[in-house]
Amino acid sequence: MFERVPDLLRTFLMVATLWLGLSGCDAVQQKLGIEPPAAKAARLDAEGKAVGGACRQSGRAIEDCYSIYSWLPKAPIYEGWRDMDVMRENKLETVEPQLPPPQPPGAKKKKTCSRRGSRA
Repeated sequence: MFERVPDLLRTFLMVATLWLGLSGCDAVQQKLGIEPPAAKAARLDAEGKAVGGACRQSGRAIEDCYSIYSWLPKAPIYEGWRDMDVMRENKLETVEPQLPPPQPPGAKKKKTCSRRGSRA
């Protein structure tokens, strides 16, 4: 009977270690900046709808919107674009974009070289 105590103790310690390790997963993910898949999908869905609406209001074609924002899913972009299409009925005017479209995440930004030297 006492021969099984080390096996039971070892099993209990392994289970306790696994339980403690798994209970801290959310805290570890939050510290590392890892986003849960469901939260990421919801965020991308909301961003896609907002982008689609903005593209429609600025007068961009849906295909241009897809290509500019290629990292976002197409379905939410279309949904936002279609929801904003109501502006045709309300006679809202399009707003022309003043800035170039943003670069996708992970793209290298172009550095502008501005030299301000005083040569006489």
